[in-house]
Amino acid sequence: MKADWQARYDLMTRAARDAGRIALKHYPDIKAADFTAQVIWKADNSPVTVADREAETHLRTVLLDAFPGDGFLGEEGGDHPGTTGYRWIVDPIDGTRSFVRGVPHWATLVGLEYEGEPIAGAAYEPVIDRTWRALKGAGAFRDDQRIHVSRIDRLNESVMFYSALSWFVKAGREMQFLELVAKTQRQRGFGDYYGFLLVAQGAGEFMVDHGVHVWDVAALKVIVEEAGGRFSDWNGTPTMHSPDCIASNGLMHEAVLAILRGQA
Repeated sequence: MKADWQARYDLMTRAARDAGRIALKHYPDIKAADFTAQVIWKADNSPVTVADREAETHLRTVLLDAFPGDGFLGEEGGDHPGTTGYRWIVDPIDGTRSFVRGVPHWATLVGLEYEGEPIAGAAYEPVIDRTWRALKGAGAFRDDQRIHVSRIDRLNESVMFYSALSWFVKAGREMQFLELVAKTQRQRGFGDYYGFLLVAQGAGEFMVDHGVHVWDVAALKVIVEEAGGRFSDWNGTPTMHSPDCIASNGLMHEAVLAILRGQA
């Protein structure tokens, strides 16, 4: 089994980088008027680009050519069941809104689960050419450097990451958000994948988010946990199938959950 995990882990890391570089070719260093024509708006008012589709097609082709019995779930192409117990979960461009506006924080995410449990993840940020990756039981890495969550255990010394205040308003938790702001040392709006990776590498203590899908967090959950952290929904359940989530260094987790529940 471990050999099967390792073979897929090695491939997913290479495939994430290659797909990210495909997307990078469409990154808007050209005139905005030229690039805007490549943006398509979904029914939920979120953008999808030619870059998303090309990158996901590459991932689907490479991963399933190597492991044709595996399942595959892509943000753009939907869910295709497999027969091996393995399923790839990919987001070709996490942070598409940043991508289309020329903001350099977006990434290609590839997660892998076995029998429903996440076992590996890779996140590649093409603009800065940096990779975060983890295999269950083998630790988490930024490029080739081992990473670990921070040791800070006091809320008033912690750095909080979040996506956007609007998501807390939609969840009816804006007052809890403001309480977290008041009780933490610093707050930074690093949305999408980036806040989770900053937690994993010890640059902050927790990331709290709402409005996510499984392809947004499948890769990130493994990376955070292998870095020594904790990942759950706002009820404390360690699931990646909830629209709300928190990733932390573990030491801050219960305190943040208590505030989100209105129990602090």
